[in-house]
Amino acid sequence: MDTNPTEPSRRRLLSLAAAAGVATALGGLPAFTASAAPQRPVDAPLPKGSSRNQLWWQAPGDEHSMIEQGLPVGNGRLGALASNDPGRELLLITDATMWTGGLNDKLDSDGQFPYDRENFGSFTLLGRLTVDIPDHDLGAVNGYRRTLDLAQGVVTTSYVRSGVTYERQIFASRPDDAIVLHFTQSGGGRYTGSITLEGTHDESVTGTSFGAAFPNGLRYGAAVKASSSGGSVRVNGPRIDFSGCRELTVVVSGGTNYAPDAAKGYRDPSLDPERLARTKVRDAAEHSADTLLRTHVADHRELFEQLDISLGTSSDEQRSLDTWDRLGARARDGEPDPELEAAYLQFGRYLMISGSRGSLPLNLQGLWLDGNDPDWMGDYHTDINIQMNYWMADRAGLSQCFDALTDYCLAQFPSWTKLTNDLYNDPRNRFRNSTGKVAGWAVAFSTNIHGGSGWWWHPAGNAWLCTTLWEHYEFTRSRSHLARIYPLLKGACEFWEARLITTTLPGTSQEVLIDDSDWSPEHGPQDAKGMTYAQELVWVLFDHFLTASKELKKDTAYAKKIGGLQKRLYMPKVSPKTGWLEEWMSPDNLGETTHRHLSPLIGLFPGDRIRPDDSTPSEIVEGATALLAARGMESFGWANAWRSLCWARLKDADKAYQLVVNNLRPSIDGGNGTAPNLFDIYEVEKGRGIFQIEANFGTPAAMIEMLVYSRPGHLELLPALPDAWAKSGSVTGVGVRGGFTIDLRWRDGKPTEARIHSVGGRTTTVAYGNTSRTVTLKPGGSVTLRDFAR
Repeated sequence: MDTNPTEPSRRRLLSLAAAAGVATALGGLPAFTASAAPQRPVDAPLPKGSSRNQLWWQAPGDEHSMIEQGLPVGNGRLGALASNDPGRELLLITDATMWTGGLNDKLDSDGQFPYDRENFGSFTLLGRLTVDIPDHDLGAVNGYRRTLDLAQGVVTTSYVRSGVTYERQIFASRPDDAIVLHFTQSGGGRYTGSITLEGTHDESVTGTSFGAAFPNGLRYGAAVKASSSGGSVRVNGPRIDFSGCRELTVVVSGGTNYAPDAAKGYRDPSLDPERLARTKVRDAAEHSADTLLRTHVADHRELFEQLDISLGTSSDEQRSLDTWDRLGARARDGEPDPELEAAYLQFGRYLMISGSRGSLPLNLQGLWLDGNDPDWMGDYHTDINIQMNYWMADRAGLSQCFDALTDYCLAQFPSWTKLTNDLYNDPRNRFRNSTGKVAGWAVAFSTNIHGGSGWWWHPAGNAWLCTTLWEHYEFTRSRSHLARIYPLLKGACEFWEARLITTTLPGTSQEVLIDDSDWSPEHGPQDAKGMTYAQELVWVLFDHFLTASKELKKDTAYAKKIGGLQKRLYMPKVSPKTGWLEEWMSPDNLGETTHRHLSPLIGLFPGDRIRPDDSTPSEIVEGATALLAARGMESFGWANAWRSLCWARLKDADKAYQLVVNNLRPSIDGGNGTAPNLFDIYEVEKGRGIFQIEANFGTPAAMIEMLVYSRPGHLELLPALPDAWAKSGSVTGVGVRGGFTIDLRWRDGKPTEARIHSVGGRTTTVAYGNTSRTVTLKPGGSVTLRDFAR
C-alpha cells in the first residue's frame, strides 16, 4: 500500500477550510497549460494574518536594486519581484522554464562541456510590468508601509496622499495561474495612470500581450488585462491607460511551450504561449479581485499551515522595528530575536511554496531575477546547491514541494543517459573511466532544463542526486516515489560498477575499490583517486539501491552484485598528520583549509554513516569534528548553512546557532549576509554581491535539525537546542525520516510534550538525552509522549 501522506493531509485541510468557509483549490497545474477552473471560496472573511508571520518595510524597493529590495511572489512556476513604489509599481516577471540554450552535446577540447549562455543557456526574465501613477510619486505621500504576509502569500503596500489612504495587494495565484495586482482606496481617492507590459528580449509588444521565440525553438509569451470600478480603462497603443478609477485590478500571466519530455525535445509544438496567456488573464479577470484573493489564500495556506514554529518571545522594542532595521539591531546588539529567527525560517518555507510547485525545481536563483545575465546562468549545480534547496522541504512540512525535483530528474534522465554513453569516455576527458567501460548515467557540475550539462563532468553528482531523492522516500515512505526513482538509482549504480577501480592499500595485501581520477568539489587536485566525497556517496548509493531492490522485489541478482561491491569500497581514515578526516587518500591536506565546501563530510551531513554515538569509531567522529572546525565559521551563506547542519549533527548547539546568526547579518555593499528583502547575498568579489537562494533553504533546514534529528528508526528531541531558544518554544509538523511527523513543545531546555504521527512509518525510538522510548504505530495513527528525563 502506498502510504504517501499527501492525500490524507489534503483531505484534512480541505475539511478544515470548508468548516471555516474557504474552499481549497486542489489538483496539479503541471506547467503553463490550460487547466480546469479552480474551486472558489464561499463568501467568508479572510483569516487574519499573524504579525509573527509578517515582514514589513518603511520604504519601497529601488528598481535598480530589485534583487536585494524587491519582494518576491510566486505560484510555483510564475514569479515576480515587486518594487511597491507608490508612483511606479514595477514587477520583474519570470517563468521557471524561460531558458536559452539547448542539449549542449558537443564537448570542448578538454573533454568538458561548454558553459556559456549560447550553448548551455541561461535562466532569463519573461517580462516587465509597470503601473505608473504619476501623481502618487513617493515624495507626495506619507505613512508608507509595505508588508509581506508569509502565511497568506500577499504583498501589501499602503500610504496616505492628500488625506486619502491608498492600498494595493499583489499575489501570484496558483489556482488561477496568474499574478494579480489590486489597487484600492478609502476616502474618495482616484487612480489615473498607465500600465505597460514589456518583454526583455526586444519583442514586439501590443498594449496587452507579446509572443516570441528563442533560437532554440522555445516559444514564450505574456499578456495583461486591467479592469476598474469607476473611471475608465482603455488600450492605447503600447500601453493601457486608466483614469479616475476608485479601484483597479491588473492580471498578468505568461509562460513558454517547454515540455518536460526528452522524446519531444522538451517542447510542446501545439502550445501557443501568447494565446494561452490571453486566455489565462481573461478567465481570471471574470472574477472579482476579492474572489481571486480568497482562492489564492486558501491554496497558499493549505501548505503554509502544515508547519508552525515558535522559538520564544521577542521584545516590544524589537517588534517595533521594520525588518531591515531589525536585522541590523540583531547584528549590532547581539541580542537574540527569536521571533525574527522564526520568521526567517518561515520566509524560507514561503519561497519554497512560491517557487517549487508543478513546474521545474528551484535553481540557483529560485524563481526570481533582476536581469537576463544571472551568475552561473542561474543553473542547477549538482555538487551542493540543488540538493541544499530541497533539504528543507520534507523537514518543514512541504513534502509536496519536493516533487518538482523528482520530476526534473526523471525528465532529464534519458538525455543524461545518452550523453554519458556517447561522451563520457571521450579520450580528452580527464575524468573518464580508465576501465574503458561506461554505463548508466552521469551529469556535469551544472545542468540545464534541456537535458544538457555544462562545465566539468561530475562523476559523483549522480550519487548525490539519488541520495537527495532517496531521503524524500525516507520521510514519506511513498512506494510510488520509490518506484519512480528506482531507474535513477539503478542507472547510477551501473555507472559506478563500470567506473570503480581496484587498488591495494599500501603496506597490506588488501584490495579495495576506489573512485577513478576525480576532483573534490571544488578544490585540490583534479586527478585524485579514492577521494572521500565520492567514496561516501557511492557507499550510500549502493546501500539505498539494496534497500530499494528489496522493497520493490526487483533485480535480486544485480543487488547481490552491488552488495559485493559495497563491501569492497575503501572508506576514509583520519590523517595522522592533521588529525582530520582525510579528504583525499593522503595524509596531507591537498586543498584550502577553510574551503567553502564540506565535501569530505558528506558522511556526517546529509549522510548518517558518521554519527556521534557508539555506531561510529570515536576517532572518525573526532577527525570529522576537527576537519569541520578547521573549515571555520565564516563563509558564504550556503556554506555557513552546511556548517550549521554539521554542527547540529555533532550536537554543538552554540556553533550551529552562531552560523545561523552569521547568515542573518545584514549584507552591506555586496558583502555576505542577508539583503533587505531577506534574500541571501553571496559576495563574489569585493563590493559585488549576488543573490543565490540555497542558503534561504539550508539555514531553515539547520534550524530544524537543531530541534529534531531523525533517521529511519530513530528520532532525537532537541539535540542542539541553543540557549537563545531554550526558555520555551514549540514546532508542529516537522518531518521525521522513517515516515512520521512530530509536534514538539519545550520549556527550560527540556521537551514537555511530543506528539508523533505516522505517515507510513511503523516503529521508531524517541530519544532525549540518555533515555529513549520505542513507539509503534499504524499508518495514520499518533501518540503523545510526556514526562521526559535526562
